[in-house]
Amino acid sequence: MTEAVLGVVLLLGSGLTAGVLFAVALSVVPALWVMPAERYVYTHQLIGRHWDPVMPITVLSTTAVAIALAVLTPTAASGWYIAGAVLLLCVSVVSHFCNVPLNRTVKTLDPTRIPDGWKDPRPVWRRWHLLRTALSILALLVNTIAALCT
Repeated sequence: MTEAVLGVVLLLGSGLTAGVLFAVALSVVPALWVMPAERYVYTHQLIGRHWDPVMPITVLSTTAVAIALAVLTPTAASGWYIAGAVLLLCVSVVSHFCNVPLNRTVKTLDPTRIPDGWKDPRPVWRRWHLLRTALSILALLVNTIAALCT
């Protein structure tokens, strides 16, 4: 029973993570890409308000559930659960060390006073975001395979 409940939680967390990151990649990133700098900064600041702490908690708790299932499941599925946990951990690492520092920089800007020589973070942020999106989709696939193997 515990494994079944954890399996549902794992797929829910993996699906939420992949779905949110996919939606941002599909809709938000292209919209921010075409905005003038001041509008981009203003919009980025508005959009970013509610991601923390929801997404880090979602990703890390889902990672913990995958690890728990790897320990509790003495079948071939445990390897899949470990792989899913590693992929989710990679999503967290990319977010924490690549996207979040760029977000913090944008949060410090005054949208009405973009400094001369401002280095637009959108190209770099987009590359890191697409990487973590791909990792999260792969994690969802791997965690689904694990759930089907149990």
